[in-house]
Amino acid sequence: MDHTQLVILALIQGITEFLPISSSAHLILPSRLLGWPDQGLAFDVAVHLGTLVAVIAYFRKDLVLMFQDGLSRCLFAGPATVHSRQAWFLVLATLPAVFFGALASMTGFDEVVRSETVITVTTLVFGLLLGWADIAARRDHGSAEVGLRQALLIGVAQALAIIPGTSRSGITITAGLALGMTRRAASRFSFLLSVPVISAATVLMLFKLLLAPMAIDWYDMLAGAVISGISAWLCLHSFLALVSRVGFMPFVVYRVLLAGVLVTLFW
Repeated sequence: MDHTQLVILALIQGITEFLPISSSAHLILPSRLLGWPDQGLAFDVAVHLGTLVAVIAYFRKDLVLMFQDGLSRCLFAGPATVHSRQAWFLVLATLPAVFFGALASMTGFDEVVRSETVITVTTLVFGLLLGWADIAARRDHGSAEVGLRQALLIGVAQALAIIPGTSRSGITITAGLALGMTRRAASRFSFLLSVPVISAATVLMLFKLLLAPMAIDWYDMLAGAVISGISAWLCLHSFLALVSRVGFMPFVVYRVLLAGVLVTLFW
């Protein structure tokens, strides 16, 4: 992998991991337009690790409080707090993605739906669904008011991200808005929910990497992790500051235009 390819792919991963615009749709564009080969499993591990470190660093105070209060509540029957409830709701919301992700992997469903047609259609459809939720939702609940029902429904919605082009952040934010959460609260819950999901995906890829007899370019891995991590952190900071003011319609318009570009390229 040359330096240009490394930088561009790491930036794409870092930025699109948290924006509701689908990383799958963007990662197929360089390969089709520029003829780049697959970046390889080692690079995937590195850029996912970079985005994981970024989201943990950004929400470190919240995550520490959630871990402490959640552990205290579980092991020592401590008092229920806002942070302990959020911690266990994040765990519950992760279970549908783990279940359906494992099922898709065992049945081969994840490979069947990995096509340009599917990515184009889901980029458009779920983009329009995000626009509908942004316009029609009540937006009167904060993230601290997320209950068991909301957490499970957002978790089920997250499982749809198995289908390429859906966008994990996009579908969870859409579900949060539809359930009455504010734009910022839906985004924040989506980003916090990414921590266990990205952690599980990174561990799985790392396990496959250790079992695979392949040479690893440690420079590429380090550079990819740093670039994706920095870009992801800046994306989180900018997105949360912007979305409360302008909403999600710019991302909806972008997804519609992107679907048009994909149609032009593939058909």
